Amino acid sequence: MSALIRYQNPISSLLDEFFNDSFSLTGRDVSGTTWPNVDIAEQESSYVLRADLPGMKKNDIKVEVENGVLTISGEKRDERSTERDRYSHYERSYGRFSRTFYLPEHVDQNGIEARYTDGVLELEMKKAEKAKPRAIEVKVK
Repeated sequence: MSALIRYQNPISSLLDEFFNDSFSLTGRDVSGTTWPNVDIAEQESSYVLRADLPGMKKNDIKVEVENGVLTISGEKRDERSTERDRYSHYERSYGRFSRTFYLPEHVDQNGIEARYTDGVLELEMKKAEKAKPRAIEVKVK
C-alpha cells in the first residue's frame, strides 16, 4: 500500500469532522477515491477550497450554496474517439459528479467567490465578521 493511500483515509476523516463532508458520485471512478479531489485550507479571514477538475470547461461546472450546504457538481465528458483511436489503456475519469459540504456556521454564505483557472476550481469562503479573531482594548478606570 502506498503512503499516499495509507494517509488518505485519516486526512479525509479530519476533513469530514470539520466540514461534515458527504458526497455522492456517479460515473466512472477508476481510482476508488472521491472525485473531484479537494483541498481545504483555513486562512485568517476565509477558507479556501480547491478542486481539481482538469480538462473541464467552466460551463460544465456548477457551484451552489443553500441553507449552509455547498455543492460542487458537473459532468466531465468522455473524450475518447472510437473512430480514430484504439485505446489499450484508459484511466482518465469522466461522468457526472457531485460533492457536498456542510459549511461551518461562521462562513458568510454571501461572501463566497469562485474562480476557475488551469483546471482548478477555487472557492474562497469568507468568515463572518463575528468569527474573525479581534483584539479587545482593556480600559483602566
